[in-house]
Amino acid sequence: MKQTTVENCKIIDIRKYTDNRGYLSVIEGGLDIPFEIRRIYYLYMVPEVARGAHAHKQLQQLLIATSGSVDVIMDDGKSKKSFHLDKPWKGLLIPSGLWRDLENFSGGAVLMCLASEKYEASDYIRDYGEFLAYKNGK
Repeated sequence: MKQTTVENCKIIDIRKYTDNRGYLSVIEGGLDIPFEIRRIYYLYMVPEVARGAHAHKQLQQLLIATSGSVDVIMDDGKSKKSFHLDKPWKGLLIPSGLWRDLENFSGGAVLMCLASEKYEASDYIRDYGEFLAYKNGK
């Protein structure tokens, strides 16, 4: 979606249940998030480098730091907004059409992504100049 902005990103609460055995968190596609989950992947043992650096034309995501912390910098071509993920019961809901950079992974961080689509290379915009042209309808 070309018209999405960083204000369309939001931190959501993930349902959690607790008792003397610990915590259990639940996410159901179409109920807790506005899409069916078609792919799950996670990043871990990330060296001191940035990740991300791309946008999606159609795919939506929910990012969750299941362990440790990471900063997610969202960019709509006009403004940027930073989100610090560090709780496994909070997730960042990302609509399509936004650039993202992942930075400052803490030691032992695990970042899980629930995606609305299976991997499709043509859905990725990996060049920032192309992203700006896409957002401007060119």
